[in-house]
Amino acid sequence: MLVHPDINPVAFRIGPLEVHWYGLMYLAGFLGCWKLGLIRAAKAHVRWPAERVADLMSYAVAGVVLGGRLGYMIFYAYSPGGQWLEWHHPLMVFQVWDGGMSFHGGLLGVIAAMILFARKQKISFWDVADFAAILTPLGLFFGRIGNFINGELWGKPTTLPWGMVFQSAPDRLPRHPSQLYEAALEGLALLAILWWFGSKPRPRMAASGLFLLGYGVFRFLVEFVRVPDPQFGYLAWGWVTMGQILCVPMIIFGALILVLSYRPLAGA
Repeated sequence: MLVHPDINPVAFRIGPLEVHWYGLMYLAGFLGCWKLGLIRAAKAHVRWPAERVADLMSYAVAGVVLGGRLGYMIFYAYSPGGQWLEWHHPLMVFQVWDGGMSFHGGLLGVIAAMILFARKQKISFWDVADFAAILTPLGLFFGRIGNFINGELWGKPTTLPWGMVFQSAPDRLPRHPSQLYEAALEGLALLAILWWFGSKPRPRMAASGLFLLGYGVFRFLVEFVRVPDPQFGYLAWGWVTMGQILCVPMIIFGALILVLSYRPLAGA
């Protein structure tokens, strides 16, 4: 049995300003994606100018923060009874450490940002989406590490030897460290798959489809051992969670996009 270190969510203070680990993890994720983007942009079959990578990251930051927080408000912080949960003022949309972020909302925000970016750059949306899809898992990895540091989104009780006791849980039972499962699957494993996939030319839309499919499958599976959001609980059959419902369209559209991307090659 392991015990969560119960890390202070505030990393350090600068005068009255509190700097949270969760925010630092997002910063690390953006910087890491930017560095990976520069490496990928230099590949012979990609050839993106470095300035375009920096511009894309600025759009992505806005899309992730605004979309992720608004998505949390829409998908998770609004109770079935019709009451907003713990939202006291509009500026809370920027307090990513208070309540967290919704990946699915962040995804919609980034899609909107990529549409605007593609129009400004006068390039195909799918070229932008394919480029960003390969980098995104690194950001997801750091985000889940932020969840772990905060001691939130823990899993169900388990008897496995790596079960972890979380101080924030309502009991002292060892639980699945589901944040680390997601960091490993949605982050490192998906990054390895997509980086390998993008190591040579692929049809347009293929990387985007593989990302949606891979994330949807990994997140759907982890939800089986993750405690559902308390304001919703299980939504059907005693096991379906909000996270799984939001992943189903990703799996369907990801598989469809991936198949369609290779269809012209099959008929050639």
